[in-house]
Amino acid sequence: MIKKGRQAVCICLISAALAACSAQIPSWRSKTAPFVEELGRHEAPSLFPQEYRSLLDTYDHGEALYHVRKDDKGADEYYQLAFQKAEMLQAEVNRIIKQRAAEKQRQIAELAAKAKEEQRMRAAIEAELRLQAQQQLANTVEAALPVQKKYRTPPPSLPTSYTVRRGETLPQISARSEIYNDSSLWPIIFRANRDQIRDPKRLWPGQVFAIPRNFSRSEADEARRYSAKNGQK
Repeated sequence: MIKKGRQAVCICLISAALAACSAQIPSWRSKTAPFVEELGRHEAPSLFPQEYRSLLDTYDHGEALYHVRKDDKGADEYYQLAFQKAEMLQAEVNRIIKQRAAEKQRQIAELAAKAKEEQRMRAAIEAELRLQAQQQLANTVEAALPVQKKYRTPPPSLPTSYTVRRGETLPQISARSEIYNDSSLWPIIFRANRDQIRDPKRLWPGQVFAIPRNFSRSEADEARRYSAKNGQK
C-alpha cells in the first residue's frame, strides 16, 4: 500500500511538472521584447522621448502582469499594444532618418550648384577682363596709327619734292593735301630748304623744295609753335 501511494505521488508530481513546462510564454512578448530593445539602441529615445517612454511603460506593465500576477492573457494584451506602439515609433524614426538624408542631399546639390555658378561667374569675369584688355590694346594701337601714318610712315604716293607756283606761300604749300594738309607745318619745309629760301615770305616760281616726311611729333609741335609765333598767310 505504501509503495502504491508513493507511485501515485510521483505521478502527480510528474504531471504537475509537465503541466508547468507546457505553459506557453505570451505570444507577443517574444516579438515585442527585441523590438523595444532595438529602438532603445537607436535614435528613438532622443527623437521621440515621450513616445518611447510610453512604449516602455506599456511593455513594463505587461512584464508585471506576466512575472508578478502570472496573468499571461492580460500580459499578452499589453505586449501586443507595446508592439503596435513600437511599429508606429519605428515608422516615425524612419521618416526622420529619410528626411535628414533628403535634406543632406538637397544641401549637397545646393553647394554643387553654387560652386558651379561661382565657377561660371569667374569664367565670365575673366573673359570680360580679357576682352577689355584686348579692346584697350586695340584702342592704343588705333590711337598710334594716325601719328605713325602722318609723320613716320608716309604713303608711297606722297611727293618728296614740290615745285613752287606763282604767288604761292609756304603755308599754302604746307596746307596742300598731298603735302601735309596742315598750313602750320610750313617751318619744316623752310628749314629743309634754307639753301634756297632767304626770306620765308618770298618764294620764286620754279623753285623745287624738298618735302621732309620722316619727322617726329616733337618736330611737328615745334613747327606749329614757330608758325604761331611767326605766322604767315
